[in-house]
Amino acid sequence: MATLPSDNTVAEAGPTPPQRKKDRTHWLYIMVIVAVFAGAAIGLIAPEAGIALEPLGKAFVALIKMIIAPVIFCTIVLGVGSVAKAATVGKVGGIALIYFLIMATFALVIGLVVGNLIHPGEGLKLEPYEAAAGGESNGTVDFLMSLIPGSVPVLPTLVLALLVGFALQSMGKAGEPVLTGIRHIQAVVFKLMMMIMWAAPVGAFGAIAAVVGKTGWAAIGAMATLMGAFYLTCALFIVIVLGSILKIVTGLNIFLLLKYLAREFLLIFSTSSSESALPRLIAKMEHAGVSKPVVGITVPTGYSFNLDGTAIYLTMASLFVSTAMGMPMSLGEQISLLVFMIIASKGAAGVSGAGLATLAAGLQSHRPELLDGMGVIVGIDKFMSECRALTNFTGNAVATLLIGKWTGEIDMDQARATLSGQDPFDELSLEPDVHGAPTNAPEADAALPEPQTTVAADNQAKATIGN
Repeated sequence: MATLPSDNTVAEAGPTPPQRKKDRTHWLYIMVIVAVFAGAAIGLIAPEAGIALEPLGKAFVALIKMIIAPVIFCTIVLGVGSVAKAATVGKVGGIALIYFLIMATFALVIGLVVGNLIHPGEGLKLEPYEAAAGGESNGTVDFLMSLIPGSVPVLPTLVLALLVGFALQSMGKAGEPVLTGIRHIQAVVFKLMMMIMWAAPVGAFGAIAAVVGKTGWAAIGAMATLMGAFYLTCALFIVIVLGSILKIVTGLNIFLLLKYLAREFLLIFSTSSSESALPRLIAKMEHAGVSKPVVGITVPTGYSFNLDGTAIYLTMASLFVSTAMGMPMSLGEQISLLVFMIIASKGAAGVSGAGLATLAAGLQSHRPELLDGMGVIVGIDKFMSECRALTNFTGNAVATLLIGKWTGEIDMDQARATLSGQDPFDELSLEPDVHGAPTNAPEADAALPEPQTTVAADNQAKATIGN
């Protein structure tokens, strides 16, 4: 005869942990890749049909234009708050912010230099959608396009956001409720951004079908050139720039560090997001001898302000679009774009949609007509997202070791033993328990909550843009 379980048994079992919502962004990633190849095939096989699909790309670009101003406003206001909070944590935070600013600027300059050397997009001869329409109007297309709200000027929005951010900081405690409200608004804005990103396969399909239909294999070659140049630039940046700084300051070998972080690289490559490896990076940096306070400040700050791969991508992609549309930027425009990217990337870094939103904002603020080339970038962006995420992650690992050395908060003997394999990291310490949480998951200090909490509402969107 079967017996019912006692109350004690039920109590011991405990409540069933809530099931996490499944991450379906990998399907978006797959759909964009399929759309790129399908669009290229139609453009090659039936050029006229491919050109006729151009309004799909136009509509997607219009949706991106619509969301730029809200994204920039929310992220800059909250970004100013994050910078101010980092500056209050003392020597470590100050050194980290200075280093991040210098490296991000250097990465942006490298992107400009490489872009000017290889001239990505040359020969595509893209045209603004209005000019390409040939004077013929389609009533249905015009009606559907009229449903999408227009864009708001970016530079005035940027100035207003900076002023609001500094004003809220000067208010102290009284400004915290407003910052909290803006944080909630940002969650809505990036949820909308994610909804728009689900239209990326359609937009990429139409844009690439149209450009391949017009230029044939030249378009495929130009896109492949940009991707190859970007991958090579990021690899050289990691090995030569980051590797040299790491060797000079700490004496550690960049290749041993890359080997030490191999599992994290595989995780990032599979998700296109460095955010997925954040707990593991904290644990491994502490095991490598860096003190917990330095790791707790540097890693979360770096995830929001030290994205070298994204910086390289922003400038190279901007030059690709301008060259492809036959509207190359002058040296003065490139410098002003560089200054804009330095400011805007600090506010938007580390949040979902950052790379795409910052790129679109930079183009709109300097040459609005170049935004019509964004459809092509969205398609090939997916092929570059892993490289961006890997470069960002490596840059933050190197930064943690460097700042630990500069502040005297690193055990160099432990670091050398760890990287050489004499004291390997215990991977089982990060295995999830029955409730799905790591058994020994380290936690970052609470000094800098904003860079992480601002994206909590839409964290899974990271997999679609790779920072």
